[in-house]
Amino acid sequence: MAVDSTFEFEKRRNRPVKYDRDLMGKTILAMQRVQKIKETREERFFANRMKDAKAEKKMQARVEIEESIELLAPAVAKREEVMRNVVDSARARIAARKKSSIIGVASKDMEEMEQG
Repeated sequence: MAVDSTFEFEKRRNRPVKYDRDLMGKTILAMQRVQKIKETREERFFANRMKDAKAEKKMQARVEIEESIELLAPAVAKREEVMRNVVDSARARIAARKKSSIIGVASKDMEEMEQG
C-alpha cells in the first residue's frame, strides 16, 4: 500500500484557491469518494495478504492437535460420558412426566366414577 494514486491526490490539496461554494461542495464529495476508494483498496490488500494465512493457520492447528492428542483424548471421553448422562436424565424426566400424567388422568377418572 505504499504506492497508491490517492496519495498523489492528497498532495495537491495545499494550493491556495479563491473560495467558491460549488467548488467546495465538489471537493468535499471528491474527498469522500477518494476515502471510500482508499478503504476498499486497503481491505482488498489485507484480504489478499490473509488469503494464504487461513490455510497456514489450519495446518498449524492440525499439527498441534496431532502432537498433543493425549491431552484431548480424556476430554473427548469425558464429553461422551456427560452426553450420556444428559440423555439418560432427559429420558428419566420424560418417563416421570408420562407417569405423572397417567396417574393424573387415572385419579380424575376415579373421582368421576365416585361422583357419578
